Amino acid sequence: MLGTISKVCHCKHPLALQFNIKRLSCEICGETCQEGIGLVYGCSPCKFAVHIECVSASLDLVVEDKRHEHPFNLFTRRSSFICDACGVEGSYASYICCTCNIMVHKKCTSMPRIIKSKWHDHRLFHKYFLHIEDFRVLNCIMCNDEVSTDHGSYYCSECDVIFHVKCAMKKKDSYEIVENEDEESPDVSSITKVLEWNDAGEATVIEHIMHIHRLTLSDRVGEYDNKCCDGCLLPISDSFYYCTQCDFFLHKVCVELPKVKQAWHHPCQSSLVLTSNEVFRCVVCHYLSKAFAYKCEECKKSACLRCIIALTPGARTYIGHKHPVFLYTENRGGCVACGRNGIKWLLRCKDCDFSVGNVCYSLPITSQHKSDEHLLLLTYHDDNSYSENHFCDICEERRDPNLWFYRCATCDTSTHVNCVLGKYRFLKLGSIIEEYKDIHEHPLTVVKKIYYYPNCSFCSEPCLDLALECTGCNFIVHAKCL
Repeated sequence: MLGTISKVCHCKHPLALQFNIKRLSCEICGETCQEGIGLVYGCSPCKFAVHIECVSASLDLVVEDKRHEHPFNLFTRRSSFICDACGVEGSYASYICCTCNIMVHKKCTSMPRIIKSKWHDHRLFHKYFLHIEDFRVLNCIMCNDEVSTDHGSYYCSECDVIFHVKCAMKKKDSYEIVENEDEESPDVSSITKVLEWNDAGEATVIEHIMHIHRLTLSDRVGEYDNKCCDGCLLPISDSFYYCTQCDFFLHKVCVELPKVKQAWHHPCQSSLVLTSNEVFRCVVCHYLSKAFAYKCEECKKSACLRCIIALTPGARTYIGHKHPVFLYTENRGGCVACGRNGIKWLLRCKDCDFSVGNVCYSLPITSQHKSDEHLLLLTYHDDNSYSENHFCDICEERRDPNLWFYRCATCDTSTHVNCVLGKYRFLKLGSIIEEYKDIHEHPLTVVKKIYYYPNCSFCSEPCLDLALECTGCNFIVHAKCL
């Protein structure tokens, strides 16, 4: 290895082999050495550094790659440029395609044209220049900053979704290169068959893969305010589908979720597949549930629909805030709902100091509790200035008036969120569970005994909270005892 070299990309002074003490980024590839202060060829007076491997690579006068139909030619210049492939600044050494009139980094000459990303359910296509009118929103759904259509980006041809190249390719284990354009895309439809449509183009009668009967579209929320969605186990709200033959409901948003899902937060390379009728503990929120889930075929772990929806990137509205909120995954922070700090995944507002954790984002807007005959409403602020009144009417402990709580306007009562929802908020009453054959030979039903409290067959204590009961014999067990 030579101690000093002369290069056309820096003609002013010879480049000397030295440690990158100032951690300068490479002027050719734009990246900082993974080893930090590793060896580079540098010019101290000009604060110039290039990776050892980039020095030899940059000598290629012509680069041909099957992902681009024309050859790229080396072009050296002393001024910086913006790469047309990725939109990131480069300097000194670039490659140009005279036919397409584009200038790119050396590494971008082999930019993948199609990738499958864990951040999106469809394949993403790279394009050098997009028409701005093709997109309603130009924010990258990973970093939430605007994407310039003057330079290259990744986009979904089926959705209004766009990515910075640097974001889409930031982590090598988060995407796969699609070499064969004819490769079939994954099936992202969860509706197996639409039987009837309305004039607005909505599916009004459907057959869903997770239910044996037909489902009918409705917006009559008030008639079913004591029901919950069998997909996410949150109270019925907005548009929903219901079964006319049995007690089964699905939010419209839960119906439209795909059968196969990509999850950026799941470490396995396998896709997640929609499942139901299993008791599982969500790998994200850690709640026990018998709702729909997305299950990994590789590690067999499951994530609930609430967490999947909350952790789907992109802007969304939130009923407790006037501005759109965006998912941020890089920096930890505090949640305005529960007061916890150091939360890993937050939905934040760009316009003001508002951030809510992914678990609190999925809190039901209304809920019921045996202590009150009315619906309780999730409340985001307490206007009561009398500190002695900031108590929970269920546990009778003091509550923080700055945190979210449930309130009954009729009875003027206020309660902690966790006191209302409980530890087993996602086990639907009446659900049949057959997974515990090693504990009891018969199927068990999820129950909550209110008027009498039989003793648990395991710990012999009264079943005051959620329990599993055998309807065929005298057997009942706390959910916590399982």
